[in-house]
Amino acid sequence: MDQDRDIADAEIAEQKRAALAYLTEAWDEAVAEGIEPDIMAHAALFASLSDLIDTYGEDAVAELAVSLPDRIRRGEFTLQRTIQ
Repeated sequence: MDQDRDIADAEIAEQKRAALAYLTEAWDEAVAEGIEPDIMAHAALFASLSDLIDTYGEDAVAELAVSLPDRIRRGEFTLQRTIQ
């Protein structure tokens, strides 16, 4: 039972890595075409939130959004951190 869960978790982790690779490639292409990174970020947030709302509903996504400030401050979304 635990082994099945570990396999499922590993498959999800691999899908997340692949998804991030696809998004990073698309992001880089758009920036190379002259789209500003902050515009890309706003578009990506809109697309992400819209999709999550379609899947989970507004209340669930609002609860997720409430948790974001603390997660951001903890560095969960920081790719390049300087550790002092």
